[in-house]
Amino acid sequence: MNAGPEHDALLEGIHWLGHDSFRFDFNGKTIYLDPFNISGNDRADLILITHEHYDHCSVKDILPLSDENTVILITPDCQSKLRDFKGKVVLVEPGKSYNVEGVVVETVPAYNIDKPFHPRENGWVGYILNLGDRRVYHAGDTDKIPEMASLKNIDVALIPVSGTYVMTAEEAAQAVSMFMPKIAVPMHYGSIVGKESDAERFVRLSPVPSKVLEKE
Repeated sequence: MNAGPEHDALLEGIHWLGHDSFRFDFNGKTIYLDPFNISGNDRADLILITHEHYDHCSVKDILPLSDENTVILITPDCQSKLRDFKGKVVLVEPGKSYNVEGVVVETVPAYNIDKPFHPRENGWVGYILNLGDRRVYHAGDTDKIPEMASLKNIDVALIPVSGTYVMTAEEAAQAVSMFMPKIAVPMHYGSIVGKESDAERFVRLSPVPSKVLEKE
């Protein structure tokens, strides 16, 4: 289901940087989630990392974005990769809430059910960012999991659609039907795995308004 112009306000300040990477501009703060292969000379106030795989916990992208005032949220297995990080490190686990830099961030489980790449026991996460009156869910690298049925009042859902390591477009459409966000945005395609056709197929199948964002 294609989103209309009436949904654009929900996406204000949300920038897709390719693959699973996003930048959020909120209340004068710059927030990056899983920065990977990004360009420019930006500085992050807050960085969120879903898990330790190289395309999510990318040291070559994280360090140039950060200084001593940057806060990074990571799963414990990322620590050894970030020995040169100069800011504040917050270790996260699924099912918790963190107030960081005035932004309330909730962690949710992210794992595979029928494939071995993201085991549940690793404790990897997706995030819900509370950006003013908007709740933005970044699912991380995950399959359609039962915990999605417990998600509440999600305004924007950022959902992987490429298959192989995550959900297919068909499974992603089924996943959003479990919690019915106001708008869904496909991700995890166009870089390592997945094509734009996967994103377009998700939009056609989605039971909620959905939109393919242009890569910035």
